[in-house]
Amino acid sequence: MNGTIPILRIFDEQKAREFYQEFLEFAVDWEHRFEEDLPLYMQISYDQCVIHLSEHHGDSSPGSGIRISVKNIEELHTRLLSKKYKYARPGLEDTPWNTKEITIGDPFGNRIIFYEDK
Repeated sequence: MNGTIPILRIFDEQKAREFYQEFLEFAVDWEHRFEEDLPLYMQISYDQCVIHLSEHHGDSSPGSGIRISVKNIEELHTRLLSKKYKYARPGLEDTPWNTKEITIGDPFGNRIIFYEDK
């Protein structure tokens, strides 16, 4: 096996772009719609991390959670706070299972946990 690509449900393209592209700095790799007025399916990435975002009803349940391993989580935390994003000011947590973690909810109820092993 080579890895996984999570699919997260989205409901509003503009809010998804604001959160994933502007706030978290993911790049859009590609987008697909079967027709112009049909739901969006897109791939975003940041370095080796790849996520699919979908407006399609059956692709995923809102409220999903994913964990993303990062290096230098303190730098990521500082960068995210410096953006003064209106809807999220995440904390940095030391966990009992020997990680440092940043938990952020996206505009659609999905939970993204960035973590670094201590």
